Amino acid sequence: MSQVKQVGLLAAGCQPWNKDVCAASGDRFAYCATLAIYIYQLDHRYNEFKLQAIMSEHKKTITAISWCPHNPDMFASASADSLVVVWNVTEQKVVAKLDNTKGIPASLSWCWNAGDAVAFVSHRGPLYIWTISGPDSGVTVHREAHSFLSDISLFRWHPKKKGKVVFGHTDGSLSIFQPGSKNQKHVLRPESLEGTDEEDPVTALEWDPLSTDYLLVANLHNGIRLVDSESLSCITTFNFPSAAASVQCLAWVSSAPGMFVTGDSQVGVLRVWNVSRTTPIDNFKLKKTGFHGLHVLSSPPKKKSCSSQYPTKNHHTSSTSEAVPPPTLTQNQAFSLPPGHAVCCFMDGGVGLYDMGAKKWDFLRDLGHVETIFDCKFKPDNPDLLATASFDGTIKVWDINTLTAVYTSPGNEGVIYSLSWAPGDLNCIAGATSRNGGFIWDVPKGKMITRFSEHGKNGIFCIAWSHKDSKRIATCSSDGFCIIRTIDGKVLHKYKHPAAVFGCDWSQNNKDMIATGCEDKNVRVYYLATSSDQPLKVFTGHTAKVFHVRWSPLREGILCSGSDDGTVRIWDYTQDACINVLSGHTAPVRGLMWNPEIPYLLISGSWDYTIRVWDTRDGTCLDTVYDHGADVYDRAVESGAPPLLCGKVSRDIKQEVEKLTGNPRGKKLRWFSECFSPPGGSKNLWDLVAVIKGQDDSLLPQHYCKGIMHMKHLIRFRMSKAQELTTVKMSKYGGGIGAPSKEERLKEAAEIHLRLGQIQRYCELMVELGEWDKALSVAPGVSMKYWRKLMQRRADQLIQEESDDVIPYCIAIGDVKKLVSFFTSRGQLKEALLVAQAACEGNIQMSPLSTTSGSSNSGGNNTDDYNELLHKVSKELAEWYFQDGHAVLAACCHLAVENIELAMANLIRGNELELAISVGTVLGESAAQATHYALELLARKCMTVTTCGFTLKDTVLVCFLFTNDKQKIFLSFPSLGYRDLAADLLMMIPDNKLQLVKLCAFYPGCVAEINDLHEKCNLPDVEECMRLAETIQADGDIFETIKYYLLSSEPEKALPIGIQYVKEQLCGSDWTLDSVCPYLDLLSYIRTERLVLHKCSEFRNELLILCGYIGALLAIRRQYNSIVPALYEYTSQLLKRREVSVPLKIEQLSEELEAWRACTQLNKPTDELPCTPPSESQRTLYSTLVSRIREEPLKGMVGPDYVTGSNLPSHSDVHISCLTGLRIQGPVFFLEDGKSAVSLNDALMWAKVNPFSPLGTGIRLNPF
Repeated sequence: MSQVKQVGLLAAGCQPWNKDVCAASGDRFAYCATLAIYIYQLDHRYNEFKLQAIMSEHKKTITAISWCPHNPDMFASASADSLVVVWNVTEQKVVAKLDNTKGIPASLSWCWNAGDAVAFVSHRGPLYIWTISGPDSGVTVHREAHSFLSDISLFRWHPKKKGKVVFGHTDGSLSIFQPGSKNQKHVLRPESLEGTDEEDPVTALEWDPLSTDYLLVANLHNGIRLVDSESLSCITTFNFPSAAASVQCLAWVSSAPGMFVTGDSQVGVLRVWNVSRTTPIDNFKLKKTGFHGLHVLSSPPKKKSCSSQYPTKNHHTSSTSEAVPPPTLTQNQAFSLPPGHAVCCFMDGGVGLYDMGAKKWDFLRDLGHVETIFDCKFKPDNPDLLATASFDGTIKVWDINTLTAVYTSPGNEGVIYSLSWAPGDLNCIAGATSRNGGFIWDVPKGKMITRFSEHGKNGIFCIAWSHKDSKRIATCSSDGFCIIRTIDGKVLHKYKHPAAVFGCDWSQNNKDMIATGCEDKNVRVYYLATSSDQPLKVFTGHTAKVFHVRWSPLREGILCSGSDDGTVRIWDYTQDACINVLSGHTAPVRGLMWNPEIPYLLISGSWDYTIRVWDTRDGTCLDTVYDHGADVYDRAVESGAPPLLCGKVSRDIKQEVEKLTGNPRGKKLRWFSECFSPPGGSKNLWDLVAVIKGQDDSLLPQHYCKGIMHMKHLIRFRMSKAQELTTVKMSKYGGGIGAPSKEERLKEAAEIHLRLGQIQRYCELMVELGEWDKALSVAPGVSMKYWRKLMQRRADQLIQEESDDVIPYCIAIGDVKKLVSFFTSRGQLKEALLVAQAACEGNIQMSPLSTTSGSSNSGGNNTDDYNELLHKVSKELAEWYFQDGHAVLAACCHLAVENIELAMANLIRGNELELAISVGTVLGESAAQATHYALELLARKCMTVTTCGFTLKDTVLVCFLFTNDKQKIFLSFPSLGYRDLAADLLMMIPDNKLQLVKLCAFYPGCVAEINDLHEKCNLPDVEECMRLAETIQADGDIFETIKYYLLSSEPEKALPIGIQYVKEQLCGSDWTLDSVCPYLDLLSYIRTERLVLHKCSEFRNELLILCGYIGALLAIRRQYNSIVPALYEYTSQLLKRREVSVPLKIEQLSEELEAWRACTQLNKPTDELPCTPPSESQRTLYSTLVSRIREEPLKGMVGPDYVTGSNLPSHSDVHISCLTGLRIQGPVFFLEDGKSAVSLNDALMWAKVNPFSPLGTGIRLNPF
């Protein structure tokens, strides 16, 4: 298993250079950065778009993308390296590639009338058509579409008229080709351009979906025209509110005939139009930066509806579905906004999905870099902030907990190669550019405060702020100089090199020492305390240019260098020698980083797309990370990153612990766990633990209110926030439903009924007219019961329309359940939680007046009902976090409502074992069962040799748990062996004898070492265990006999006894999992070297088969649905290939698997395709399985495991699971052959139900 895993991803923004860079199909949309395509898909359960895949195959800038109109799984992309690629989006793999396209494909589109043909064109043509498969496969040239007089901006196939295609040119003209008709080249230029040489490029071009001839055209400066491609005439010219406005993109809204939207090029204004009007219907300013791309989803995402829970007869027209004006509305009111979703791409790289009907973002990915990131650095005094420098000319500062940009540098500085934070809390960043010198950016103030120009127009490749002296900054450049200056611009030193200088780094142990890396292949060390401009040392050895150099923060005089020769060299300044060469990268090395806590641990990044982790003592590569899909330029480590050992953070924690008085164990555990937990959530979790343990609210940190709050604080903090607001935004009630054609007559009739005192009839007519406000204002004149009923009808209608206006109606009538259901159905779980908590605290009351019988909220003011609703919503929010790969935040949700059992379960299922044990220990008895289970899993992790980082982490945990106030804590290498560490963990479990037996049984040492471990665990020595086993066997106690044989010098004697017992049980009709699991679990701890002996092969095979079958049933019990089929298949294959005598048949396994599939499919969401109901025999068989399986004793552990990063795609690290045959998403776990891979989630679940490897070797699986 990879020791390094991805825990967060800052997605790139959309590139602003080429036209067709965004596309959509159904519930997916895509955009492309420079070298990668990002695919987002709607999660229907939570109505949220999530990053599904990052596809990278192109080596140069992607020029266009296109989604196949006939097959939503097919996708095409083109790039500047003359390459066209066809992808299968679902499988995330390349289906076909076309190299050497005879020119750069500037625009690309699937052919509408051919399912497997892609057309592409270079700037002047011709148009190529690539048929991907079939008898006519290959590339052909369009007969007429060539030899254009002006460059092509883009082209569009007609969606209905076969073969008809239009091209837009940079001179503002169009070229139209249609089979059987005369070709028209360079026609329909804007009138103002006729007879001139001026250019006004066509920026957007779309065929009218309801016409065969009409075409919507946008020119950058001459606006939008609707033209007739047959008569070559302009039908309508559309006018903008301002002469300064210009159109960058447009799209038809298929759900509203005659409507289209446009995006302005200068400012992010989205305009809604109808072809019957020459001016916009509405304008929305979505961003300060201009639009670059726009695409309306042809079939808007279908969101979960909660209306089925509250059936209502609604005969009224939705205000968002009409595009035809009612007769009495004014012209501005004549058109309502279409219920469309627009994919919006902006010039600053921002990407979002805008709901035009609801006027809100469904998704917004803002401020992403649009080009290569050259450098990244954590803030020295705040590891939650990460700064990145990019080719796109900006530096951005990210909050790694939320993965959002919090600051971006002003303007565009050209290419920014390097950045360096000011030391301490100065809140400034120094940047180095390709042509504009260096600068200092005051981050909070958002302005440049200093610029450096000593290098002239030469590129500055590296900038470094001194760690020890905040007044000094170093820069190195292509001019061959490394310049040391003060922040006010005074030059202190200019060190001349024979060639370009690419890297420099200040020594962290000597403030006057700096190292450089040069194009001449050498590393130099300079000493600033002298006036000499010559280096103290010159290190030679690299065979290509040296790019980066890094001093070790922990070992004085040690530095490393990375080179284009693909190696990293470790130099000892004191010995004037290279002490190690790290070989393994297959391309130039760019990024270098020492771990700030482990002296010998080094990380490198290369243009071979990999990150490598090195042990510099012997040059061993400990791990290789393949998640990047392009060159790795730099990397950063946050101060205090795991594992703690001998760096500054370790020393600081030790000093703080020694200062503590009283019982500091909780604080020790918190410090420990926060250092080893992934970013995001652990601080929040510990704040909630403190609240549960009774800590005074005044001691809560300021950031507490920004996270998940305990239920007793939620309303108080939100009310406080509301009071801070100076402006109260009132909800707009009612309003604006389209009226029927007899509106005036109905109004007159209503007025008559009102004057006759027939108020109810008046109200009904007002409702029919859509005048809800008038109806509701007089409804109490009938009765409060009638008013309430009318409010419910209005609320039901607004829910149908998914309008936020429903909120005040539900609050007014106290219909909490309906409002919570409304929020939940839209994925607004935090809003649902807030309303449920407000109801629990009595802030939302149902009207004391009588209600209609059978109302959805009858009895809704019952506190127990509201508490149940609160826990239900909290559980769903936790599940959302958990399935998004944030187990710690999921646990926070459960702790917020004091559901400790589920909070602990989420931590364990997320494999946050150290954090679970730390939190469980502080929470005490209420978390004891889960804590003991986590300790058992962590001990299993220690039963095989791991790298020091992982062993160290667990050693530190034991130190924290066992240390009392008077003892000192030393965070250093463990003095105990890893098996002693496992024993220490197990001894923390009160009833631990059986767990200690398993540990001792598995220990593979010599007899003396085994006896030492037995003594530590209070167990008899090996010889005594043999005598006890023989004695107990005579007495007939099977379990105890197995136990002592496993502890003896001949553990294999336990196999026939235990296996025979299990087989006898399976032959009976009343056996259960609980009657056989303890025996198989105990047998599985036999030492591996004994189990794999040839003389044990028969028993080994039977043990593997029995463990596989029982594991499948355990997986069903725990709802590990992804591995149930694999466990049955594993067992069947072993039965088929190995000579065994067990009471299992392949046919029986197949029938059980099919019965499970058939019966559990009934629990699938109702919106999936209908499934064939199970047969009676399948129901009977599944019922028998369920009776044997029984309930899981640890109820919170039911459900699949999701570790941190499970939701994150990888660029190039593509692995296919040997269990499922599917591409692995998230962390990968490699099996013992080093090749076979499964997802870490599946490996964890497999190991919890079947301890042996899926390869059938008898090796125990240890993914913990």
